[in-house]
Amino acid sequence: MVPVEAIKEQAKMVKNFASVVMRFPGLLIIDTPGHESFSNLRSRGSSLCDIAILVVDIMHGLEPQTIESINLLKKKKTPFVVALNKLDRIYDWKVTRNKDIHDTIKSQSRITFLEFQERANQVIVQLAEQGLNAALFYENKDVRTFVSVVPTSATTGEGMGNLLALVVELTQSMLSKRLAFSEELQATVLELKSIPGLGSTIDVILVNGRLKEGDTIVLAGMDGPVVTQIRSLLMPQPLKELRVKNPYQEYKEVKAAQGVKLTAKELDKAIAGLNLTVAHLPDEIEILKEEVSREFHAAMSSIRLAERGVYVQASTLGSLEALLEFLRTSKVPYSGIRIGPVVKRDVMKASIMLEHDNQFAVILAFDVKIERDAQELAESVGVKIFSADIIYHLFDRFTEYQEQLKAKKREEFKSIAVFPCKLRILPNCIFNSRDPIVVGVSVEAGVVREGTPLCVPSQEFLDIGIVTTIEINHKQIDAARKGQEVCIKIDPIPGESPKLYGRHFDLKDILVSKVSRQSIDACKEYFRDDLQKTDWQLMVELKKLFQIL
Repeated sequence: MVPVEAIKEQAKMVKNFASVVMRFPGLLIIDTPGHESFSNLRSRGSSLCDIAILVVDIMHGLEPQTIESINLLKKKKTPFVVALNKLDRIYDWKVTRNKDIHDTIKSQSRITFLEFQERANQVIVQLAEQGLNAALFYENKDVRTFVSVVPTSATTGEGMGNLLALVVELTQSMLSKRLAFSEELQATVLELKSIPGLGSTIDVILVNGRLKEGDTIVLAGMDGPVVTQIRSLLMPQPLKELRVKNPYQEYKEVKAAQGVKLTAKELDKAIAGLNLTVAHLPDEIEILKEEVSREFHAAMSSIRLAERGVYVQASTLGSLEALLEFLRTSKVPYSGIRIGPVVKRDVMKASIMLEHDNQFAVILAFDVKIERDAQELAESVGVKIFSADIIYHLFDRFTEYQEQLKAKKREEFKSIAVFPCKLRILPNCIFNSRDPIVVGVSVEAGVVREGTPLCVPSQEFLDIGIVTTIEINHKQIDAARKGQEVCIKIDPIPGESPKLYGRHFDLKDILVSKVSRQSIDACKEYFRDDLQKTDWQLMVELKKLFQIL
């Protein structure tokens, strides 16, 4: 919590801010390291966050994570300002503390000023590409239509006063009704943590109402609603982080809006990302349990599962949704989900995929503990468990595993997959007519590679042998594409009598690869990217030629 006095002190150098009358006690600032934490700030589907600060590195512009955050803010319809950070990294930047950032920018040398303008304009263009109108805050004439961009430096503190002043101005002018205090409890569980000496605790964002020591609270849990009593209400000292280890102050009662840490029994099974409710009378407990269960099941049932896919587990509802959204955009299907640590039951559910598609016999465990017996069972049945506390690391490990499986399968099906090709024999290029046949050919269509079985459709689909060597200019190559002229060696099919060029086939006959249903399926499954659009068109032509269903 940033008190009013601290805001006034930080923003005292901002022009005209001294005359601003602040009508609220302070700002509750929540630093969400990733959009999974932001997703936990929910209240019946909407965001508890009144206004957001989107931090953009002026040196790098919008990065993938920034674009994800923008999309999330749009989805939640959350107003925001942009902190254009790392000003001090601009060439020859002169640091001037305790000064309005607009004046600081104007006082820079011409080269530095021009570089700032160029980089700031690049970010504004990138924001426009994301469908957002944006302008530097001191040039913004319409704050309802244009996103305000505030140049800042977290290292030197420059621009921080302007950022706080802008947030105060926007919240008081545009969000005054939303910010009005209400006695009706509105609180959400942000994170669950185990702290030495305190045990399991939950970090709660109290938006409206009050929480008291001894209150009976009802919240969502892994095995159903958790009903427990608040043992203590803890808050850090002013201007200190709730989630960073600091000496805590204990309170008998906390009034909104605050970030507060609760200690109570049975919090180890609580789920972050959903509302916390208080039962003032014993009769209310069952009603609130039903309400909490309904909210949890509504959130989980809105997630669409595929018949075949990976099994996903996360520590909170927000982190689960963030991971599922990432998997969905990455086109990775998921067939099962759960919140909480990985136990044997989860491994058994994931092992079902071994019967259908073993590449999905995988558990993606995001920021959760893996029980030892679950790990042992996974190793014995062949289920892979990937664990990480960063979404990108988890995804990278899974895609690496998929690539390894694909490479293994490609090697396994290499002899089965037959690439489509159509070859014309070149005149005066018959080097050996029998066992092996060595001829020069022009690749009319498709791709010929080592191991390709060839046949002659015009001679009643006569099988003439298998391509074992391909050479161009006396250099051996693995494959040749349409337009290339190469020399190929054709060995007879094992167990069959060798075919003779001149008797069984000659110059006027076109040679094609002999495809089958099995070879086409192998190409589709494991070699799809190796074949071009025209190759697949030839495959369709050969499929009709060989009357393959």
